[in-house]
Amino acid sequence: MKQGFVYIVTNKNKTTLYIGVTNNLMRRIQEHRDGLGSLFTKKYKTHHLVYFETFDSIEEAIKREKQLKRWSRIKKENLINGKNSNWDFLEDNLI
Repeated sequence: MKQGFVYIVTNKNKTTLYIGVTNNLMRRIQEHRDGLGSLFTKKYKTHHLVYFETFDSIEEAIKREKQLKRWSRIKKENLINGKNSNWDFLEDNLI
């Protein structure tokens, strides 16, 4: 089984959120920074990591990603605030 991650990235002004899933968080965040992968993240420059969760399997992570994508913006903000109340950009701690 591969480990999985659900993550939330935002743009520099913290106005747009993108939720994704990956089996390698460091690599995926670097891909977002390089403009690779999601067209949405490239268009809206959402490459600043503000939240992530770790799972024992990629299947669990995918299930959680689908759940989070159905949430309202307010509920997503509350989730981020619970672990990262300042909305610090976390990617520099990973890469």
